[in-house]
Amino acid sequence: MFLKKINENLNRALEEAGLTEPTELQKETWGTIKSGADCVFLADSELGKTTTIVINVIQRLEKEFEESPRALIFVKDKAKVLEMLEMFKKYGNHTDLRVYGVYEQGDIDYDKNQISLGIDVLIGSTNRLNDMFSTAGFDVNQLKMFIVDDTEDQLKVRMDTKITRISNSITKTQRLFFTDVITDRVEALADRIMIEPVFFEFDDEGEDEEYEEEEGEEENNN
Repeated sequence: MFLKKINENLNRALEEAGLTEPTELQKETWGTIKSGADCVFLADSELGKTTTIVINVIQRLEKEFEESPRALIFVKDKAKVLEMLEMFKKYGNHTDLRVYGVYEQGDIDYDKNQISLGIDVLIGSTNRLNDMFSTAGFDVNQLKMFIVDDTEDQLKVRMDTKITRISNSITKTQRLFFTDVITDRVEALADRIMIEPVFFEFDDEGEDEEYEEEEGEEENNN
């Protein structure tokens, strides 16, 4: 895939999966995500949103490292956890990254034991992640990426308090929101837990509508 300085093992897996051209979402956001900036992305699933999350996590983490999770991904339900696990398996098959998923229907004690053995990426429904962080002392000092998928859908069912609670326990990390609509709730949560977030907005054809510039102009006028 023609992305600047992409990890060789990731690129090999993508080519084997038939992904040789990035979507506009993936191409236009690649450098900014790599820079470590906090970001909010407005894009439909048809633009490769989930793939964008997965390939950027693999690119950033590269390989197994120590025991504590370095990427935390909040999703809305079990189906999304399973979908993302399969995608990590497919695109991370030339790495030794350890990826684990949790959701309400699982055994929380079993999940805690598995995580304690060492993982790199933890994917979970927000309810289950909140339960786990409330009852177990996870080391978040190694965390590099804090990602919320389907952000507006999650805020509709009042997950903002749980996301904020976990975010507040983490002193420094990159925070990324992916959403199909940017509402006042999304902007309020971004303002609350992000540092000078960069906004990207893509239309149905995948074109960046330069929401970042508009947002910057509003900030300059305030």
